[in-house]
Amino acid sequence: MKALCWHGKSDVRVDSVPDPKIIDPTDAIIKITATAICGSDLHLFDGFMPTMEAGDILGHEPMGVVVEVGAAVKKLRPGDRVVVPFTISCGSCFFCSKGLYSCCDTSNPNAEIARKAMGQSPAGLFGYSHMLGGFAGGQAEYLRVPYADVGPVKIESDLPDDKVLFLSDIFPTGYMAAENAEIEPGDTVAVWGCGPVGQFVIQSCWIMGAGRVIAIDRVPERLAMAATHGKAETLNFDNDDIYERLMSMTDGRGPDRCIDAVGTEAHGTGSFDAILDKAKAAVMLGTDRPHVLRQAIRCCRKAGTISIPGVYVGLLDKIPFGAAVNKGLTFKMGQTHVQRYLRPLLSRIENGEIDPSFVITHRLPLEKAPDAYKMFRDKQDGCVKVVLSP
Repeated sequence: MKALCWHGKSDVRVDSVPDPKIIDPTDAIIKITATAICGSDLHLFDGFMPTMEAGDILGHEPMGVVVEVGAAVKKLRPGDRVVVPFTISCGSCFFCSKGLYSCCDTSNPNAEIARKAMGQSPAGLFGYSHMLGGFAGGQAEYLRVPYADVGPVKIESDLPDDKVLFLSDIFPTGYMAAENAEIEPGDTVAVWGCGPVGQFVIQSCWIMGAGRVIAIDRVPERLAMAATHGKAETLNFDNDDIYERLMSMTDGRGPDRCIDAVGTEAHGTGSFDAILDKAKAAVMLGTDRPHVLRQAIRCCRKAGTISIPGVYVGLLDKIPFGAAVNKGLTFKMGQTHVQRYLRPLLSRIENGEIDPSFVITHRLPLEKAPDAYKMFRDKQDGCVKVVLSP
């Protein structure tokens, strides 16, 4: 089959690789009909995620049609149309039984590598390094899905792929980020990052009852999408002093809830901390550029909440933790417990409450994926979200 494979920093290629096979009786094989490039994939593309190996198949936002199931699979059969969550979860361990699917104790076969880095291992993830399982990803023609009775959600309506594909990651991720922010009716929420996850954070803030949503970015297309589709007030950090503007917009109090939908590769315009982050990353003295997290801590109102759906990789420098403690801030973060949200969010789509396809700006064949990665990373041609067709 054809698959997009990682070969080093800024080097991804469409290769011919062996078709996946059933390994465990709980596996299913799906034929991919649509798959997307995620902002988190750029951390692999830019070389910041450790334990990647040449030839690793990328991608964690897939959907398709079941073509084969293992002997123990009860809920799926060939011909079923499914969306596959990026988290791989067993469904029965201590954490899965509590709905904390991204913390699954069972699904990462390389748990010892993760324990050495993090203390404990999170769940395995599709296409996201050997530390997180070494699983082949979904930017390919076919995908092996472990624990197939736990992960995939069946699409039993005639909704097109574009409307349901993002149940795999970015819609649940945005929703959980808003939920983690502990929004109370009428709250002012500041959202850093208007990429695909940020767009769904904005949508979800309104669902949670926010009174105002303020979106922060510098890319015109993303800010326009946040304003038009998200009904958010927008700030461009190239032009605005974000702290001063947020203070003036909130009568000096600061936003009630702040959401970092950027993560490890944040940009900053002219600030010393952002320049230092970029310099350290350039010579591989650091993996993360946490400018947004620092800014959110400074801007958030006292006793407010900071939610972090943005992915961080390693050790973060110069975090103003004293400010966080003295202001009494609450932090909630983590990889998304996707399986918890699949059916409720699918119902919202089926009921016409939201059409997630609004974020798609580019649809390309899998063969164009290397160019698409560069276009997405460099924010060329108005690119916000790319969907690939194998």
